[in-house]
Order: sequence, then structure tokens, then C-alpha cells
Amino acid sequence: MEPFGTRLRAAMEQRGPLCVGIDPHPSLLRAWGLDDDVDGLARFAETAVAALAGEVAVLKPQSAFFERHGAPGIAVLAATVVASRAAGALVLLDAKRGDIGSTAQAYADAYLPADGPLAADAITVSPYLGFGSLRPFLDTARTYGAGVFVLALTSNPEGTVVQRARTESGRSVAGEVLAGIAAENTGAVPYGSVGAVVGATLPGLDRGAGEDLDVGGPLLVPGIGAQGGTAADVGRLFAGLADRVLPSVSRDVLGAGPDLAGLRAAAERHRDSMAAALAS
Repeated sequence: MEPFGTRLRAAMEQRGPLCVGIDPHPSLLRAWGLDDDVDGLARFAETAVAALAGEVAVLKPQSAFFERHGAPGIAVLAATVVASRAAGALVLLDAKRGDIGSTAQAYADAYLPADGPLAADAITVSPYLGFGSLRPFLDTARTYGAGVFVLALTSNPEGTVVQRARTESGRSVAGEVLAGIAAENTGAVPYGSVGAVVGATLPGLDRGAGEDLDVGGPLLVPGIGAQGGTAADVGRLFAGLADRVLPSVSRDVLGAGPDLAGLRAAAERHRDSMAAALAS
């Protein structure tokens, strides 16, 4: 399989720069007139896939909202991944896994091999057991042409306490993470398959702390819409990196459901506004 970075670039060129989260939050299930059970979960996911998988570059199921329904919910997640990929969307599984050694390898084996039980195109991971703890994810992803998005500068305000703490090198913790990502992507064309998660709600980067977003890979940008980030913020923070920025929106699109046309229209509005902001 072609590397994830190559496939992502092609998908964004064809369908535009947008990732839509599939987050079956209880409040959204209720808003859609669905019960908060596995049947409601399945109908929600099936509707989101039917509306969006043929339209947007990336769909991002949030694993936790499926896991809360137990084994039947995980079965719905697996079906959602398969259906989304079959309709042409890349699937980024938002699992935020992170552990060490054989446990990290077990997580990698669950999500990244092409024949794995929850085989996605990419997953999100946490580096806060040390960047080296990600090696099983990074190596397994490379073997199977999959992608890994590493939490770096997240959209939640609590994250700054850890992420912007200074290390002995003088870099922030986030700066060290970004440097690690860049090293993994060395020499990749058009860009690598190891991405960084960088929130649209950041006040700015600390260049003195080594927070360089030019990591040679894609940049997943959450925090847009409900968390306060705007298209203008995306254009400001990521000037010069437009070809690798993947804005991520969930509630501002899903809130237009369950009407299929409404979901597609909401996604189109966000896609077009992000494309305009990145082109300016």
C-alpha cells in the first residue's frame, strides 16, 4: 500500500482539506432522536458515513464513544471503519493510545495492520511516556503504509502545563515532540506519514522553545467550532504549510444531522472556509 502521507495528500487534493469527526456523544444521539444504546449508535454512525464518507477526505471516529457501549459498540466501530473506507474516505481512528513495549505493540497490532481487527488508515497516539515509547506504533505503521498522528500542542487549555514545560535542552515538551516527528519524516515525499496534532485555539508558537510546525508530515488541527477555533485562526497559525494542514470539525458538522443533505452542506461550508483561509 502507498504510504499514508501520499494517500492523504491525494485525498486532500481531490476532496479538500477537512476531517470530520464521528463522535456519537449522548447529547448528539438525543438531538438526532436516537436512543443512547447500541442501536442508536449504529444508526448514528451509518447516517454519518452515508452522508460524508463519499465527500470528505478523512473521517475520524472517536473510539471512546463506541467503546462506552461495550463489545457491541466496538463491533459498530469496526463496521464504521470498513464502510467509511469502502466509500473512499481515509479513516483516522481517534484512540489516543500510548504505552510501552509489548503493550504498545498490542495496540499497534489492533489498529494498523491491513488485516487487523480495527484496521484504520491512521491513529492518534500520545507521546507522554516519552517519544521513544511510540516506536511500536511508528514501525508498525511504516510496515503497513499507515499513519500516526502524535499529540503535540492540543486544543484543550489544560494541556499547556505539560506541553509547554521546558526540558533540559531548552525546548518545550511540545518542541521535543515536534522534533521527534520531523526526524521520523526525514526524506519523505510529498510528506511523511507521521503527523502532529496541533490545536487551532493556540495563542501562538514559541519559536524559542523549538515549536516548529514544519515537521515534514501532516498537521491535524482540532479545536475548530465548538472549542472556539476559526478558519482565520487556521490561516494565521499555519501560514506557509497549507498543503499539509487537515482541519478537524466534529460537532459543528454533526449538529446538522440526521438529515443527509444538511450534514453534507455543513461539511462543505467548513471545507470551503478552511480552503479559503489556507490559500490566503
